Parts: sequence; C-alpha cells; structure tokens
Amino acid sequence: MHFFRPLLRLAPLNLAVVAAALVLLAPRDARAEALLLIEAESGKVLQADNATIPWYPASVTKIMTAYVTLKAVKDGKLTLDSLLTVSPTAASQSPSKMGFRPGTQVTVDNALKMMMVKSANDMAVVLAEGVGGSIDGFSAMMNQTAQKLGMTQTSYVNPNGLPADGQITSARDLGILARSFLRDLPEYEYFVHIPAIRFGKRITPNFNKLIGRYPGADGFKTGFICASGYNLVASASRNGRRLIAVVLGANSGTARAIKAAQLLERGFSQDNLSWLRPSLGTVDSLAPVDASPPNLRDEMCGGHRKRPASDDDDALIATNGGNADSASPTAGAAQVTFFTAGLQPPLMKASDLLASAATPAEPVPVYTGPTRSGAALIAAVAADADQQVTPRARGKKSRVAAKKPEATDKPKDAGKDAKSSAKLNAKPDAKPDAKGEAKPAAKPVKHANAKPDTAAKPAEKPAANSDSAAKPTKPKATTKPAAKPAPNNS
Repeated sequence: MHFFRPLLRLAPLNLAVVAAALVLLAPRDARAEALLLIEAESGKVLQADNATIPWYPASVTKIMTAYVTLKAVKDGKLTLDSLLTVSPTAASQSPSKMGFRPGTQVTVDNALKMMMVKSANDMAVVLAEGVGGSIDGFSAMMNQTAQKLGMTQTSYVNPNGLPADGQITSARDLGILARSFLRDLPEYEYFVHIPAIRFGKRITPNFNKLIGRYPGADGFKTGFICASGYNLVASASRNGRRLIAVVLGANSGTARAIKAAQLLERGFSQDNLSWLRPSLGTVDSLAPVDASPPNLRDEMCGGHRKRPASDDDDALIATNGGNADSASPTAGAAQVTFFTAGLQPPLMKASDLLASAATPAEPVPVYTGPTRSGAALIAAVAADADQQVTPRARGKKSRVAAKKPEATDKPKDAGKDAKSSAKLNAKPDAKPDAKGEAKPAAKPVKHANAKPDTAAKPAEKPAANSDSAAKPTKPKATTKPAAKPAPNNS
C-alpha cells in the first residue's frame, strides 16, 4: 500500500498517463483482430482495440436482418405468423442453410429462429424477400437503418453476410447495432439467445459457445467467412449490469468465444479499478478509421488447416494464432485462462468452460408450413422428420446402383438441376445423338421437379439430397422414366 500512496497523490492527468502506459506494456497479438467491450445501457466503452477499422461482417450481418424484420413486425407490416415462400434464389444460397426446396413455406418466426441459431443463409434471403421484396430492396432497408442508428462505417449488399466487397462494418458499428436491438426490440430479445433448435430429428446448437456455458451469457450472433475470420457479438448480464463484447478476426470458433468471455469477465470485474483507467467515451464517439478491411483468407483458409473452416468450427485455438493474453506458448489452448484486468490470479480455464456441456435446455422446435400448436405441431415436426429419413434410404439404393458398370458418368454433378441433368443424359452415349434421337434428353426437362432417371443412371446418385424416389432402371432403358416425379413439398 505504501507503494501506491505516491500514485494516489498524482494529478488526474498523470494517473491517465500511468494507466495508458500499463495498457501499452501489456502483450498484444500481432495478427489482425478487433475487440470492443461496452456497457449495453450507457454505451460506455470499456475496451477498444482496432474497434473502428473496417471489417467484413460475415454472418453477424444477420443481426441487422433480424432487426429490420422485427421492426417491420413491430410496425404491423407483417406478423411472426406470416407465411413466406422459399424462392429459387433463397434455395441457391451457399451453406450454412436449411436446404428447403423452392416453394416450401415457412413462418417469419421459424425463419428467424433458423437464421439466428443455425445461421441459415437461405432463411436470411427468405426474410429479405418477404420484407423488402428482393435482396436489393431489403439491403436498401438495411443501409437506411444503419444510417439512422449511426453506423457510419457499415454498408450492406446482402442479408446473410456471404462474401461481397461492399459488405463492410466495424466492431464499433456492431456494438451500436447490438445496443439498438436490446433498446428497441426488448420483446423479441429471445431470438438472440435460443440455445438450440430441433428440425425433425436434427438438433442444432447455437454456434455461440457462450450460451449455456459462460455465466450470464444472453446473446447474440456468430459469423465467419475466410476474409473476415471468426467473428462474435456476445452479451452477458450480471448483477443488473449488461455488457456487449465484439470480437472480429479470431482464428477459430473456440478462440472467439474465449476472447469474448475474457472481455466480459474483465468488464464485470473492473469496477473497483475504474479510477485507474482513462475514459474512452461512448461507442458512438469512437472515431472511424478510413481504411480497407483486412483480408484474412490465406490465414483462415490456407493449407495449414487440417479441415475446411466454417462458422460452427469447434476446434481449439489454431496453432498459428496463440497469443500472450489467451494462451500459454508452451501449454497451448488447454491452459487458456480468464483474468480480471490482468491484476488478479486466473479465475478459470477457458478450455474447461468451453469443453463442458452446455446447461441442459430443451431445443426449440422449428418446422415448415403455417404456425401450429399442440397435436398439429407434433404432426408437423414428425412430417419434417420423415422428409429427412427418406433421402437417406434413397441414398443407399443409389449407391448400390452406382456400382453397376453403366453408372459411371459424373454422378456428383447429375442432380444439380434439370438443365444440367439433360446435358448429362445426352453425354454418356454418343450413338443416339449421331442418329438424331433427341427424345431421351428432352424428357427430364418436362419433370423439372424430379431428378431425371433415364439413360444416365448416375443421375440417381444425388437422390440422397433430392426428392426423387425413383428406383434404378435397366442399363438400356432409354425411352421412359422409371418413376413418377416426387411431390414438390418439404
């Protein structure tokens, strides 16, 4: 205590200098990364590192998609029970997605749950088209909302965050957005902390690993594309105080959760040390940096990874991304610990926290079709489960069929669409083309909703992911399909 007495007699300016020096002396991660910690109610900034550098948002974009959609619901433009239809554009989105066929209907409520928990890119487009008429129309609504909220570094071109040069944000703007969601839509807050969803027999836990593990965790959303790295906006509440942490550019799904938990833990534990820290103002007052977003593609998706990176990556911290404040250089991720402002002993091992099972919680059922309850809901969930089981059985049959000598023509590409299927049917055997017999190639076009099963047997290969229930035909049966097209529903 005698050591600190001289410090206590220093002028406030000198205290700020001492605090700033302590921050500068703390070890930093050399790789690109942005961190932000703010108070949800006041917007006060508790920590900011690269918080105003532009960044690719990836799927944290979906926070804005949910915000715009729920504002439309709150304003009476549609309801949570409104039915939306999966368009071909929505169905064509890249994974992660639900994979529903065009024409499938889903409520706003179910689409939001699928989007926020599974990070379903197709559901984001379904909502965008349902609320804004088109992706471009909805993107304009997103940009107008961003401007209204003061997100000066943000621009959107799509509702799901899939790679696009014009899709840009910053940790600062994401902090502003998260605060606005909690302030403006408190009645819909449950959409950002659903622990898991159940679709048919498939259970998908929330990609945000803090939910059900970190004490008090109560939102928000993850995101990943190669260019952005692993992103996470997270919130937690403790003793009536709510904090929002933003992590952009972490090197794994676990790393982003660890860093967010570290930020939150420091924030909850620093009240007694606030006098030693310089004021950083509010999140709105952070000065934007005029720069291009860092592109982390080589680091995130280069050859050093043992498996393709994805938003639900559950690997521990990647070997190329350890840092001084989150992992011991010798012990690896197993020794990652949470500290309170770096001035107290470690509280817990992050690996123990994140490796443990989440607090048991009943998955929220989601389903296709109109809003249902009671027995009707049970029947709807069962129907979706049946749709999931059937393709697997077909897949086994088609794999057996694929072993036959004639079933060797590009089976992986045969089921993409009716047009590509028709081309494949024309390629395997050149003799019919030489004779001018065009009928076998034309038939699949008539049955666009079913996977053609004519001359080219490999077309049966994609049946595991399609709706065709056709059985294998004989090798030379080139004039008529073996089965009727499956119904166009899910």
